[in-house]
Amino acid sequence: CKQEMLQKKNAVLVDGVILNGPIMDSKAGEKFVEDACKIIMEEVVQKADDVTEKVCEWQAPEKLKQILDLEMRDTGECHQKILQLCRDVIKYSVKTNHPRFFNQLYAGIDYYSLVARFITEALNPSVYTYEVSPVFLLVEEAVIKKMIEFIGWEEGDGIFNPGGSVSNMYAMNLARYKFCPEIKEKGLSGLPRLVLFTSEECHYSMKKAASFLGIGTENVYFIKTDERGKMIPEELEKQVQRARKEGSAPFLVCATAGTTVLGAFDPLDKIADICEKHGLWFHVDASWGGSALISRKHRRLLHGIHRADSVAWNPHKMLLAGIQCCALLVKDNSGLLKKCYSAEAAYLFQQDKFYDVSYDTGDKSIQCSRRPDAFKFWLMWKALGTTGLEERVNRALALARYLVEEIKKREGFQLLLEPEYANVCFWYIPPSLRKMEDGPEFWQKLHQVAPIIKERMMKKGSMMLGYQPHWGKVNFFRQVVISPQVSREDMDFLLDEIELLAKDL
Repeated sequence: CKQEMLQKKNAVLVDGVILNGPIMDSKAGEKFVEDACKIIMEEVVQKADDVTEKVCEWQAPEKLKQILDLEMRDTGECHQKILQLCRDVIKYSVKTNHPRFFNQLYAGIDYYSLVARFITEALNPSVYTYEVSPVFLLVEEAVIKKMIEFIGWEEGDGIFNPGGSVSNMYAMNLARYKFCPEIKEKGLSGLPRLVLFTSEECHYSMKKAASFLGIGTENVYFIKTDERGKMIPEELEKQVQRARKEGSAPFLVCATAGTTVLGAFDPLDKIADICEKHGLWFHVDASWGGSALISRKHRRLLHGIHRADSVAWNPHKMLLAGIQCCALLVKDNSGLLKKCYSAEAAYLFQQDKFYDVSYDTGDKSIQCSRRPDAFKFWLMWKALGTTGLEERVNRALALARYLVEEIKKREGFQLLLEPEYANVCFWYIPPSLRKMEDGPEFWQKLHQVAPIIKERMMKKGSMMLGYQPHWGKVNFFRQVVISPQVSREDMDFLLDEIELLAKDL
């Protein structure tokens, strides 16, 4: 083939490589994309609401390695082998779009968001300058503006990030920069001992962010929570005063709107009062609970959020925008984000461009390459409207309320607490334990029940439900309602299936 190419007119050979014509076979590539998309439609999209399908085709790790043939070789595989690999990947992956996937704080499939992802994956953009991502930068600007309206700010700024954990880290670093701007150039040396405050129920990303940023996990003061998992404002006030007496420098309070396990909402108004009194940056991690802002019925859960300096909000959770879709929103509109993170790379952010360079927003990010995540949310919002998004939130919380009432009716099921959001936490007590005296032995035995039921449901593939111990409480189930494909029948099935899987325990 090389000889034939060289014999052609104008053939060019450099370092043994023929440079004439493209190296890729476009027709074969197009055919592969067409065939693969057909598999995706048949095996993922069209089966998304089919409850007769398994949530997971469970295999142990070593067995799955053999099935998938994970080894990469010197020569490529044929067209049909690669298509079969695509089928296998789908078959043995967890179907998070299944109506009975309740395991995480995301679930379900939104068709508009999915198409948006197809578009952005095909275009392969990076959102840092207007010249390479004109549409997606304008989309991000429009989405951020609308989200800011729902928070209740008159103006603000923001940026989409790869996860709520990163948004929380951004907020922590931004609060520190606001407290001592010289840190950007001079670093940590010479700074006082900075401390921040968050609840015992906060997301673990707060600890990680403190470690990553050099603040130190010992300088994260965890504030006591009440029996519902809400931060106690009086305890926050005590800890701020304690830190000041120790000679430390408090700079940040992080409240949580929708805790990971219990779904608790901290009292934002009272926490804001304390932050204003002591001059502290007020951040709200609303990664999970932020979508309640869309609902006129349930936005009261976040009363006082308009007083925050920054908010983390993940539309990929309750609103199904598709992972990942996470925004950090900032009340400050003076360019604080850019001042904090800007590195002014001359090869990207030239100031003498032929258009308005204020649209080159990449310098507000710690990333260079950045995905157009806002587009998924925007296309979905355009298709459904605010009322369609609101309906999703209202339905999810109504289904959670239905499940709670059914749990109360059934023998053997016991709620941990009345939920205020979509997290329903409960124990299942098998018949053999129901007459047992309440004591250490009872709780020790009950602790073993949820893991066994989880193993059985996974191997059967009937559904997927999370469990955990929490603050001295033995293993319990945490059921989360999100997907609009979930129905009342699925709630009934969940309880019936637990009873069935545990009938011999």
